[in-house]
Amino acid sequence: MKYKKIGDILIIDKNYPDDDFEKLSEKHNVKTIMEIDHIQGTKREPVYRILYGDETETINKENGCLFKLDLAKVMWSKGNNNERLRIAKLVRDDETVIDMFAGIGYFSIPIGVHSNAKQVYAIEINPNSYHYLCENIKLNKLDNITPILGDCMVETPKLKADRILMGYVKTTHHYLKVAIDSLNEGGILHYHETVPEKLMNSRPIDRIVAQAGDREVELLKINKIKKYSPGVQHVVIDARIN
Repeated sequence: MKYKKIGDILIIDKNYPDDDFEKLSEKHNVKTIMEIDHIQGTKREPVYRILYGDETETINKENGCLFKLDLAKVMWSKGNNNERLRIAKLVRDDETVIDMFAGIGYFSIPIGVHSNAKQVYAIEINPNSYHYLCENIKLNKLDNITPILGDCMVETPKLKADRILMGYVKTTHHYLKVAIDSLNEGGILHYHETVPEKLMNSRPIDRIVAQAGDREVELLKINKIKKYSPGVQHVVIDARIN
């Protein structure tokens, strides 16, 4: 992808062929053009360069939800929009949900908007992301989401839920035990992992089983999100823990 539009900000690739940024801003009706080199650390902070304009805060609309964010401070993963809606539609009436690594509410907000969840606990460690999580709860007029600023490893064990989302990759498997221990009997786990394609059907589920102890793990679905890098897929495992 050469570019993506988030609210009224354009994010372009390093090798974008056009460097007439004023013309580009008019063409795409944006106020700022940025180049995001990569996302770093457990707080998922962007390393970026502003190419045109100076305003990095915007409001993005997706799946009938509003997301306020500052692209100089927090990440936005445009490729996950279908997954965010898929999860929201799976949530049953009166479920209690824990959203680990909640960010600005990528999953929590669609759940609040599109489901009748009883309660969503949204845990986020980055103060900037937490700020926008709180803003987005207000922006979407939701009253069933409780934002929690803190480390998922510390905060998750304090809670119990019928469904737990683990919408983070790279080190997510280190958090599997606390997630599983916080799931009610028959609860659903949505576990994200980046995995070599040849291990896609084995490693993620093996990791869940290893941390489940004597609890039975029922694989419901392996859902491909996108290609993460050559030969590596970003997948989500839906599993019931009995």
